[in-house]
Amino acid sequence: MIQHTVALRLDPAADIDAFWTRVDALREIPGVIDFTVLRQVGTKNDFTHALSMYFASQDDYDAYDNHPVHVAFVEQTWIPNVADFVELDYVVAED
Repeated sequence: MIQHTVALRLDPAADIDAFWTRVDALREIPGVIDFTVLRQVGTKNDFTHALSMYFASQDDYDAYDNHPVHVAFVEQTWIPNVADFVELDYVVAED
């Protein structure tokens, strides 16, 4: 299982309502499990929100990453509206 998380801060000029409406389309891409939008409550960084989701396999994650809905979202919505982000992908440690 892969947990894919992206913490982000929107640009002050972002079309905020359109951004969050378009985020919802990502949850419908095949292979996405437990899609969650999170709001930052801590004060140790400048990120305001995060998107978190799981994938059962690397193949599912790769299919999501290359899915036309995701590609269009990145090009048409993410790039023009996100000021900064960090992407984190995890699997359970086997230590």
